[in-house]
Amino acid sequence: MTVLSVNLNKIAVLRNSRGEDLPSVEAAARACIAAGCGGITVHPRPDQRHIRPADVDALAAWLPVEFNIEGNPFAGPTPRGYPGFLALVERARPVQCTLVPDSDGQITSDHGFDLAQAAGRLRPVIARLKGWGCRVSLFMDAGAVDVERAAELGADRIEIYTGPFAKAFAAGDAGRALEACARTAERAQAAGLGVNAGHDLNEANLGVFLRTVPKVLEVSIGHALIGEALYDGLLPTVRRYLEVIAAATP
Repeated sequence: MTVLSVNLNKIAVLRNSRGEDLPSVEAAARACIAAGCGGITVHPRPDQRHIRPADVDALAAWLPVEFNIEGNPFAGPTPRGYPGFLALVERARPVQCTLVPDSDGQITSDHGFDLAQAAGRLRPVIARLKGWGCRVSLFMDAGAVDVERAAELGADRIEIYTGPFAKAFAAGDAGRALEACARTAERAQAAGLGVNAGHDLNEANLGVFLRTVPKVLEVSIGHALIGEALYDGLLPTVRRYLEVIAAATP
């Protein structure tokens, strides 16, 4: 069954707005795990506006489920205490690293890698991450012309950027976007890559996505799930997502 990895960035945003320790990222992770999620995702950024290096270290020390760290692999250290993405991953040793082509000031991920341009820089990074025991996934656009090249670079998986699908779904016309995601997944799988998906997936659109896009191994969901949990609580919200996933599994 598709693994649900819960992204906890928004918990950290709420905590940081007060400048104290509540709500607790670790307590949120424990609640999600108690509800049955198979993974925890964080995306630490150099400006530390949500997840901080200390959060990564704390979660790495005890998580009993898959730990997925997302980020720009070329982000270096900053004077405010961000050690650089690779340094953070080296000490945390997560199960999976999802590499994303974000600029430092970007609000959220909004595009995948252009492997024709990034291949030379990515290849040694991927080798380094795999040397640390990390599974490597590359964030890719649906319909990317060079998706197969991810396998040549040594990546294990791609994560399909589902933002355009989510927008099309909300507008009532998701057919072409869904088809693009499905074909991209098939091409990746034919090249020997696993397929993850993430960005703007929610309770309403997740089921049709999983029923249409073949063999999705993992979905990373944060913004919508945490927003829904504000009304209904983390445990029941995570459990509803798992019910959606189960219902979409052949």
